[in-house]
Amino acid sequence: LLESRVSLPQYPPTALDYKRYLKEHNERQFFLELVKDISNDLDLTSLSYKILIFVCLMVDADRGSLFLVEGAAAGKKSLVSKFFDVHAGTPLLPCGSTENSNEVQVPWGKGIIGYVAEHGETVNIPDAYQDRRFNDEIDKLTGYKTKSLLCMPIRNSDGEIIGVAQAINKTPGGAPFSDDDEKVMQMYLPFCGIAISNAQLFAASRKEYDRSRALLEVVNDLFEEQTDLEKIVKKIMHRAQTLLKCERCSVLLLEDIESPVVKFTKSFELLSPKCSADTDNSFKDSVEKSSSYSDWLINNSIAELVASTGLPVNISDAYQDPRFDAEADQISGFHIRSVLCVPIWNSNHQIIGVAQVLNRLDGKPFDDADQRLFEAFVIFCGLGINNTIMYDQVKKSWAKQSVALDVLSYHATCSKAEVDKFKAANIPLVSELGIDDIHFDDFSLDVDAMITAALRMFMELGMVQKFKIDYETLCRWLLTVRKNYRMVLYHNWRHAFNVCQLMFAMLTTAGFQEILTEIEILALIVGCLCHDLDHRGTNNAFQAKSGSALAQLYGTSATLEHHHFNHAVMILQSEGHNIFANLSSKDYSDLMQLLKQSILATDLTLYFERRTEFFELVSKGGYDWNIKNHREIFRSMLMTACDLGAVTKPWEISRQAAELVTSEFFEQGDRERSELKLTPSAIFDRNRKDELPRLQLEWIDSICMPLYECLVKLNVKLKPMLDSVAVNRGKWEELHQKRLPSQAASSSSSSFSSSFPMSLKDIN
Repeated sequence: LLESRVSLPQYPPTALDYKRYLKEHNERQFFLELVKDISNDLDLTSLSYKILIFVCLMVDADRGSLFLVEGAAAGKKSLVSKFFDVHAGTPLLPCGSTENSNEVQVPWGKGIIGYVAEHGETVNIPDAYQDRRFNDEIDKLTGYKTKSLLCMPIRNSDGEIIGVAQAINKTPGGAPFSDDDEKVMQMYLPFCGIAISNAQLFAASRKEYDRSRALLEVVNDLFEEQTDLEKIVKKIMHRAQTLLKCERCSVLLLEDIESPVVKFTKSFELLSPKCSADTDNSFKDSVEKSSSYSDWLINNSIAELVASTGLPVNISDAYQDPRFDAEADQISGFHIRSVLCVPIWNSNHQIIGVAQVLNRLDGKPFDDADQRLFEAFVIFCGLGINNTIMYDQVKKSWAKQSVALDVLSYHATCSKAEVDKFKAANIPLVSELGIDDIHFDDFSLDVDAMITAALRMFMELGMVQKFKIDYETLCRWLLTVRKNYRMVLYHNWRHAFNVCQLMFAMLTTAGFQEILTEIEILALIVGCLCHDLDHRGTNNAFQAKSGSALAQLYGTSATLEHHHFNHAVMILQSEGHNIFANLSSKDYSDLMQLLKQSILATDLTLYFERRTEFFELVSKGGYDWNIKNHREIFRSMLMTACDLGAVTKPWEISRQAAELVTSEFFEQGDRERSELKLTPSAIFDRNRKDELPRLQLEWIDSICMPLYECLVKLNVKLKPMLDSVAVNRGKWEELHQKRLPSQAASSSSSSFSSSFPMSLKDIN
């Protein structure tokens, strides 16, 4: 036979039997085994079970119970059995989950268990029924007869009582527990206290980890859904029930967060599936419930208290708290035991509602940890709800804006009949209209004739053919542009057309068509027609002084010019108005950039910033048409020359234009005096209208004359424009000289003029 090298076990196969064997043969090893078995167990449930079995084994008890202290942090101590009335002969590891399955709660200081916990004394009773502290209700309930009893406190490393161990009925025969039993139990329980503390710390850390992870999931959930209030509230309440394990959750939103009167406008409720037969639809908006319950939920006194004070309310026993309305149970048919209600804040630290949870599933009241968690949870909920409400407000504002734009678009665009009229009209030739003349009469055409003249300019420059502009679209676009100029005295549709006409005349008579590209020419023509769109008859300085919506939207730099460009873009983007629709994407992008530059160039501030460089380039003969910046400056100067072009027209036309623009300035001055309580500068002051000749001289000398002189140096074909400026200046000088005798004898022309220098800021 082969010799076996397998060592057969010398002890019974179960660990408990092995420990019994050690107890009989090696007490030292037996004790070490008991300590070792509990030292590495961090699961509070299995650890408590082991401690109970080992205590019974150690003192030969028939049954035992283990109670742990709860509620110490909140000052509401009680003793809760992790395991109660466990037979000593059961296995070391319980089958399945035994948590809460055999739980008994003992008030602090009540009964033998409560006495031991409160006083920290060992109680060893030979006959339990002879001790008045003994409660025989459990015996009556189970049919088990308690005889002897040994009860001892369990302390942690700081000496604090954290539990009580109880051994029942010494075996065999129910004899009293001996002094040796007390000693060995006293020796073992400190190790149990350390093990229980470690397990509780581990359980607390796991709980905090799980809660932190849950809060991160809450953040993810809330910020994934920010468009639907009902959906986000549903997520909030599902998460609240998961975190706090409660039977019912409610969210109530305030009607007006600014009002001192607390009134809830909307409420939501979620019933735990364990408490609701309708597990697929446990989420309910309160409006779906009975009107009486809905009224109670919205008029909840506890919720109103939290919303008004901003302080959380945690009620452990609802019927013992005067703030609780017992009528709630009757209305809802739901028995309320405990309540936790906290305020919901928005990002501005304003209360927008409250969140409320009822009844923990385990029957215990909500503790401080629950309250802290719920308050942290509600911070994120407040942000999520606030974002959703803001999104809803933005959505409504967008809808209102969309409707308003739709209405404005209808009234701001031309009619089909107008389009058909011009589409079918015969367009006069350039020679018939006289639009190629530098000295064109700005007041010679009526409003419809200006449309036909504009159509002729597009056709004459070849833009309709080159850029495949749909003719009907061009007619509609021109009519809509005309309609979007306001009925102000000067900066109206006629001014826009006159600027465009002068640009056309300069391009065709001075030969600039050969220098500029077709895209640049198109941008200049369109820019001239759109450069004062929706002008309000006031300048940029007035927008800044009055804090107008335009100044708030565009800032104080080129306020109106940015608005004119954006208005032009809006018209182009309106259905049936995109005259650039057939351009390639690159040409379209380039054109829009050039168009923006053209319109912004009409800001006189920009003109003054760039004209010095332009003057130097021209005077030194250094103009290079291949340099992008040189071309851009040139286009800007062309736009300004056309915008100021009224000064280049024959005297009667130029004077009429000057009187119109001055009248518009006076209207602005009147508004500055009446609305802003400011004294307007001379050019805007109606009371100083007799100073017009002097102001015109300053205007021509400081702004106009240098520009046209420089343009003539660049292209001599523009000299007729400069000549007209000189003639008109002479006329204004004559008027000024006629006015001088009326001035005080002490005032000379030069000294008077220098007393009121023209301000670019005021003009612009």
